[in-house]
Amino acid sequence: VVIFALMMSAILFFFIVPLTIVFFIYLANILLLIYQRNSEVKADPLSDVWDNARKTLASFWDICARIWHGYELHGVENLPEGAGILVYYHGAIPIDHLYFLSRLFLWKKRLCMSVADHFVFRLPGIKLLLAVSGIMPGTREECLSALRKGHLVSISPGGVREALFSDESYQLMWGNRKGFAQVAIDAKVPIIPMYTQNVREAYRMFKETRFLRQLYESTRLPFTPPYGGIPVKFRTYIGEPIPYDPNISTEELVEKSQCLSCLLHKQIHKGQLSFLFQTKTAVQALIDKHQRIPGSIWKALLDRFDAKKK
Repeated sequence: VVIFALMMSAILFFFIVPLTIVFFIYLANILLLIYQRNSEVKADPLSDVWDNARKTLASFWDICARIWHGYELHGVENLPEGAGILVYYHGAIPIDHLYFLSRLFLWKKRLCMSVADHFVFRLPGIKLLLAVSGIMPGTREECLSALRKGHLVSISPGGVREALFSDESYQLMWGNRKGFAQVAIDAKVPIIPMYTQNVREAYRMFKETRFLRQLYESTRLPFTPPYGGIPVKFRTYIGEPIPYDPNISTEELVEKSQCLSCLLHKQIHKGQLSFLFQTKTAVQALIDKHQRIPGSIWKALLDRFDAKKK
């Protein structure tokens, strides 16, 4: 009985916060359904009719962000007035991105459309929440449509793979993902790098094994659960935009993006390198500038008491 009690206590300690987040997500969807039925709302979930509901949800998540992670958002002035693509590093749980979306809506009353992995849309019971929050599949047509309407679109090229298999070294795991760069060229919009400090210290994944890697690569499903929920300091940094360059072709995109590591310490000249190449470098530069590597949970907790960057 004692051993069982200790095991259950350990499980609750490691998984209680991630499970609480899941609970709040489903609760939010239920409340939206109640609001839709009672108010007889039949409008498009992206329309202004839903702004009051969005504001309520954003206020709730912003309170959670302030209390649990002392959340700060820096560099909002780098966001364009019109459309653009935000590219960010994917933590074990993208709760930092939810905080960003919430604060952006509260500060600027601006909805940022977010690309999510296909498995998210197969989860039962959250369809309305995804629609109202602007979560969408990452198809080229969906992204172009959102950009042409003047929306910001956020995407993490590393996606679930980066969430599962990156670690406290904060390694970017983009593989051959380059669709977002082509979309930026087609839509003629800038790309804006973004990164959240200490996101890997709050929530972590179990160490990668050959079995887990093969399981993911064969199913594209995240079988390993995240754990943690430690109230470390979160600071999201939005970098300077990488402007659209009409002189860059698709062939140059592929050719110039083959090697990143050899150019991390060289000066990047705007207009001379591809979107993909510049974006990788820009996100990596944010990590190098703002993240302690390897990450330390203890030091990330102490960042809560650091007033210098507030």
